Amino acid sequence: MAKSKKNEKEKLPKELTRNAWILAIGAIAPMLDSTMVNIAINKLQSDLHTSLDMIQWAITGYVLALAVAVPVCGYVVNHIDGKKVMQWSLLSFGLFSFLSGIAWNIDSFIIFRAVQGFSAGFITLLMTTLLMQITPPDKLGQLMAVVSTPIILGPIIGPVLGGAIVSGANWHWIFYVNIPVVIIAVLLNHFYLSSFKPFNPKAKLDWFGTLLLAGGSVGLIYGMMKGSTNAKNFFNSQMITFVIIGLALFVIYGIYNRIRKNNTVLPLRFFKSKNFTAANIGIFLAGIASNGPMLLLPLFFQNIKGFTAVEAGLMLIPQGIGMMVTRPLIGKMIDRMGARPVVLVSLAISLLGTIPFIFVHENTNLIWLGLVLFVRGMGIGGLQMPMMTDIFIGLDKQDIPGASVGQRIIQNVGSSFGSAVISAVVTAVVTSEIAEQMTTKLHQLAAMHTNLTPTVIARAKTSVEKAVTLNGYQLGFLVSSIVLIVIAIPAMFLSQKKVNK
Repeated sequence: MAKSKKNEKEKLPKELTRNAWILAIGAIAPMLDSTMVNIAINKLQSDLHTSLDMIQWAITGYVLALAVAVPVCGYVVNHIDGKKVMQWSLLSFGLFSFLSGIAWNIDSFIIFRAVQGFSAGFITLLMTTLLMQITPPDKLGQLMAVVSTPIILGPIIGPVLGGAIVSGANWHWIFYVNIPVVIIAVLLNHFYLSSFKPFNPKAKLDWFGTLLLAGGSVGLIYGMMKGSTNAKNFFNSQMITFVIIGLALFVIYGIYNRIRKNNTVLPLRFFKSKNFTAANIGIFLAGIASNGPMLLLPLFFQNIKGFTAVEAGLMLIPQGIGMMVTRPLIGKMIDRMGARPVVLVSLAISLLGTIPFIFVHENTNLIWLGLVLFVRGMGIGGLQMPMMTDIFIGLDKQDIPGASVGQRIIQNVGSSFGSAVISAVVTAVVTSEIAEQMTTKLHQLAAMHTNLTPTVIARAKTSVEKAVTLNGYQLGFLVSSIVLIVIAIPAMFLSQKKVNK
């Protein structure tokens, strides 16, 4: 009888569950889209008759527009029913997905992708912000497990689906495939999603603060991109310039927030909360520990194992399954125990699934790799979700949009920083080792009285490049493992609940 009452207490209300899944379904298209487009870069470059740099601008424009949308959405949701904002964001995303698919030149493609990214920024922020308004504190973990589903599915399914579409059809369908998903999401949103009262209708538009946050985010993210795309000279002039601009704008925002006495789009008084600060530090570091390996894993399978992009995507499915298997349990554990124990256990499991990649080689057994990835998925799946939940502890409902803005900015910058750092580490290893190892290899061949024909030299170069690249990947996984250990420090300041026996 007592057990039955306990299960009834832990069970989520139907209305909450329905709203959570509708919001999650709405975010599926943006999450898939951002990972599918990278697969089609070569096709886009060829069909749009443009350079790789111009195609990169379309990808960069999407990410930067997404970053700009975050503080803007924070203001809009204060004044307008969140259901309507989500509806218009979905329609905009679907429309500009279609326009991206029919783009007639690179200029139109870049513009359509930027607006698509702006719409995606609204959708991803609304997904958590709206749910926080109606979720009881003791159900945050379970509901966060639902809305974070697209975050898991995107990096796993996106590359496989994108590769299949490009191979079987053409790049246009990478964008057209969003349309039926968006139509379903819009219909569910219209007929079944609850209305959400504006969070703070009396709040005035903090246009100056919004511009500072948007500019700071763009500066840091774009600077990191310029560093990672020219990783041989990571601290190049463009990287340094944009990072300094981004940091300067954030410093100006701090001064501006003090002058306005926290009456801003993101009140910095939130950082006085131990939970808020610790969780955001952990989320930023998770950008290196989580996003870094997500960049390296497909490259390992393609460049070291010789897999195609689709095959590499299929090899990552065990990691996604590991995330999905533990997701419901993690949500319940957060609600029962608090974020701290869940994050610490997840860190330990993540290390078990990451450290083996420091020692992988070309002939490592695929079944073994699949098992390690499954374990890694179980750990990574419980890393960010508890910290995202802890951010909203003790906040008034009118503070939720501002807290969401802060969390999303830190997460966006952390993700870019993580990818940039890992790219720089790999490139630094390759650049520093390749000449020395090539010389050693040629000396070894000469000592064996091998005739150094162009074919022999080419084979030697390929072998050395693969070996050095593998060394770079291994060091990248080592850096990620170290950062996982460091995350344990802010994790100690997260919430912990007394467990009733």
